[in-house]
Amino acid sequence: MTFIADKDGRIDLPVDFVAALLAEQFPEWRDESLRPLLPGGWTNRAFRLGETKLLRFPTAHRYGALPERERRWLPLLAPQLSLAIPRVVALGTRGRGYLWSWLITEWIEGQPVSCHTVPDAEALARDLARFLRQLQAIAPPSGVPLPLPGPVTFHRGGDLAVYDAETRAALAALSGRIDTGAGAALWDRALAERWQGRPVFTHGDLTPENMLARDGRLVAVIDWGNLAYGDPACDLVMTWSHFDGTAREVFREALDQPPGTWARARGWAFWKAAKVLAGQDGNQRGAGQALALIETLLAEDRNL
Repeated sequence: MTFIADKDGRIDLPVDFVAALLAEQFPEWRDESLRPLLPGGWTNRAFRLGETKLLRFPTAHRYGALPERERRWLPLLAPQLSLAIPRVVALGTRGRGYLWSWLITEWIEGQPVSCHTVPDAEALARDLARFLRQLQAIAPPSGVPLPLPGPVTFHRGGDLAVYDAETRAALAALSGRIDTGAGAALWDRALAERWQGRPVFTHGDLTPENMLARDGRLVAVIDWGNLAYGDPACDLVMTWSHFDGTAREVFREALDQPPGTWARARGWAFWKAAKVLAGQDGNQRGAGQALALIETLLAEDRNL
């Protein structure tokens, strides 16, 4: 089969193709209902299978290693976390012209986190901080290759300096739209810091869309494709992107990270927001939120 790719090289998957691949590799589930989850994700196309399972297919070669990474590491992490994470049911393989492995996990019921699904922001801050402390405390097994940061995880958990050229290009493009001098100073302070502790497990894409709520509380963290073992700073971006006021302080105090980690976390938040606002990813739907986040980051940085 020939797949149609978008301008970023990511393919779409027709539901009838997914049904045929599923029937070929897992005939025991061929009669269960199959429906796409819309809108489609960036790194994966997702399909709900029956009422209990979720299928996720990488959309491009650069994401092709992610299902195996999740299959290997999620079963280790799950028993040591108080929140639910996807339980791996099976790993599909390439076939019928599709080139990568794909993952089947249990479906977790819930709605993405928002001010509506979790109205108590301070409770969310405490629950998320507890989850991160648990994640960072997990000791890796000995004698096995660790999920190190790199291109496959967009360098989450790794050295922020890999995005130096991209960030400085964004700053140049944003001249006149933001205080680029203050932005450059924030970025320089982030790059000057280095993680001095032991490596820890990181989620790598901790956003409200990747967290599920039920009955007003955080219950699950999903989409672990950027999982890595490294610097925890990348997991702290919600400090500014979602929390404010008292909830932000609750989150900070509950995590008790050194000042250098918060500086790098501001760098991670600034890089992504500047990239979006400058149009480097071709998507301006989040430009308003990106500008607001940059203004929040710069205001805090000036007051340090």
